[in-house]
Amino acid sequence: MNLKRSMSMAPVLRAGAVAILVAALAACSGTPKPKPQPLPPNVALMGIKQAWALKLSPVTFALVPGVSGDHIALASADGTVVMFDARAGTELWRASVGAPLAAGAGTDGSTIGVVTTNGEVVALQGGKVLWKQRLTAQSYTPPLVAGRRIFVQAADRTTSAWDGQSGRRLWSQQRPAENLVLKKPGVLMAIGDTLVVGIGGRLVGMSPANGSSRWESPIAAPRGTNDVERLVDLTGTVSRIGDNVCARAYFASVGCVDTARGQLVWTKPAVGADGVGGDERFVYGTEDSGAVIAWRRADGSQAWQQADMLKYRNLTGPLAVGRALVFGDDAGTVYLLSSEDGKALNRITPDGSAIVSTPVLAGNTVVVVTRNGGVFGYRPE
Repeated sequence: MNLKRSMSMAPVLRAGAVAILVAALAACSGTPKPKPQPLPPNVALMGIKQAWALKLSPVTFALVPGVSGDHIALASADGTVVMFDARAGTELWRASVGAPLAAGAGTDGSTIGVVTTNGEVVALQGGKVLWKQRLTAQSYTPPLVAGRRIFVQAADRTTSAWDGQSGRRLWSQQRPAENLVLKKPGVLMAIGDTLVVGIGGRLVGMSPANGSSRWESPIAAPRGTNDVERLVDLTGTVSRIGDNVCARAYFASVGCVDTARGQLVWTKPAVGADGVGGDERFVYGTEDSGAVIAWRRADGSQAWQQADMLKYRNLTGPLAVGRALVFGDDAGTVYLLSSEDGKALNRITPDGSAIVSTPVLAGNTVVVVTRNGGVFGYRPE
C-alpha cells in the first residue's frame, strides 16, 4: 500500500478496542511516486469562464462542499462556515462554530451541518449556531441534512439521526466495525424514503425513521491478514442516476447498486482513493496512477482510459458536466477532459494551490475549492 495513502487512515475509538495507528503504518511499505512529466501545451478546445471568486481560511481537511439548488455551504479548518449563492458568488451568511472542523458541510439550502475535531455535530442556520451534540466517535463524513433532520455517520460505524431544530437525538444504530477506518469522507445520502449509507465496503439502505436495515449490497469485501490489508471503506462522491448509485471502495473496486431493489449491478477492480462521477452512459473515476477511466454504467465494461497524460499526478474525483469531466490535482491545476473519449479539452489554474476536493455543480456553475481557501465559480462554454 502506498504510504502516502495510508496516512489517511485514523484509529477508531470504541468500547474495549483501540486501533494503534503507528502499528498500522509500520505494516505498510511503499515508495514515493515518480514525479509526473511536464504537461503538453494546452489547447483550449472548450471554453471555461470564471464567473466569481471568494476567499475562505485555508482548508486543511477533506472538505466537501454542500450543494442544494443554487446554494452552497462551505467550511474551513478554523471552524468558519459560509453559505453563499452560486449564481453570483454572493455570500449569504457566515458563522463560526468555535472549534476546528473535521467534516463538512451538509445542507438542505437552509440548515448546515458540520462536525468538529472534538467529535461534536453542529447545526447552523441564518449565521447562528442552533445546537451542538456529542457523537460516539469522530466523523469524517459531512452530515446529511434532509427532512428537517440531520444524519451523521461516525467512524465507529454508528449512524444517528438528530432533530434539525432542537438537536434531540432521534435514533442511533451501530454496526460491527474494523479496527481502522479512513480519515476521508464516506457515503451518506437520501434516495426517496431510504437513507443510503456506506458501511465498510457495503452500501446499506436504512429507514430514516428508525435506522432499521432494509437491504445491504457489497461493493467490496475485506481481504488480507491484518487491519491495513482488510481496510475497505466506501469513499468520496458517488454517481447517481435515478435508483442506480455507483461508488468506489478505497483501493479495491468501483461498483453500481440498484437501490430500489438493494441489488449489486456490477463491480470492477479499481485502484483509487477518491469517489466517482458519472452520467447516463458512463461512470468515471481517477486512479492512483493518474489514469482516468470510464466504465459503462449498464455492465461495468471499460469504455475508455486516459492512462498517460496525467500519470503520477494526484487527482481529485471527477465531476461530469455536459461533454466534459472536470477534476483537479495537488499542483493546483483544474482539467477538462472529454467525457466521450478522455481527450484534453482545456485546463486552468485557479490560484496555484492544491485542489482539495472534487468540484461540484450548483445550478450552471462549477465550484472549485483550493488549499489556500480560494473558492472559484466557473461556467463551461
